Amino acid sequence: MARGSLVVVGTGIKIANQCTIEARYHIESADIVFEVVGDRLAQSFLLSLNQNVVSLQHLYGRDRARSDTYESMIETILGAVRAGKRVCAAFYGHPGVYVYPSHESVRRAREEGFEAEMLPAVSADACIFADLGFDPGWLGCQSFEATDFVINARKFDPTAVLILWQIALVGDRTLRVFESDPRRIALLAEVLMEDYPADHQVKVYGAATLPIGEPQVQTLPLSRLAEAEITQESTLIVPPVGEAKASPQRLALIEARLAAA
Repeated sequence: MARGSLVVVGTGIKIANQCTIEARYHIESADIVFEVVGDRLAQSFLLSLNQNVVSLQHLYGRDRARSDTYESMIETILGAVRAGKRVCAAFYGHPGVYVYPSHESVRRAREEGFEAEMLPAVSADACIFADLGFDPGWLGCQSFEATDFVINARKFDPTAVLILWQIALVGDRTLRVFESDPRRIALLAEVLMEDYPADHQVKVYGAATLPIGEPQVQTLPLSRLAEAEITQESTLIVPPVGEAKASPQRLALIEARLAAA
């Protein structure tokens, strides 16, 4: 009997321009392609590579928790794998960044004895580094999902870049919120102002999704963050405040170790 398999790919942020050769191959050669890519242009691109494309977008619903939607996506994908098909699941951006169904589909498929893998892709943070012109290796970079950052009071270093994802949904624990609320954004700003001055300039970033498009970047003081136009794709970038300072204790430790050698 034929054995099913699963390959999870990402289409990148600019879809066709950032979809890798490796991902295209698997899209083209799959028996069926399940997609969660967000818009008709992206869907048309997938259809140009494989005529058997099935959208999972309809599984979302305002009266339905996203956790239920994700479970339906996983079971739909695995159902085709169990039926012996070569399955490709295509997600917007990087399939491993804030995409629960992708990781869980691979995990469960492997657990059931099927071949399954996830391929890397261009993600939103890669676009941020290019569009905003900073090198995370030099400045340091830390990132958190916004609700996780607030609710769990995450410890972080204000002298490094801070990236907060999914700020439109900050504070939501129901998994039923789909739109931004200025009151939630104001709360996020209030939390951040515990470590940053109110006039600290932050950026609300949205990557360009079209080949000829430009990224959307709003720069404003932290105290006015709630006035920004925020969508589900918005990411908050908080530049460093001050510079990292060398630790005398660590310097002494290095010198002592080198001297001992």
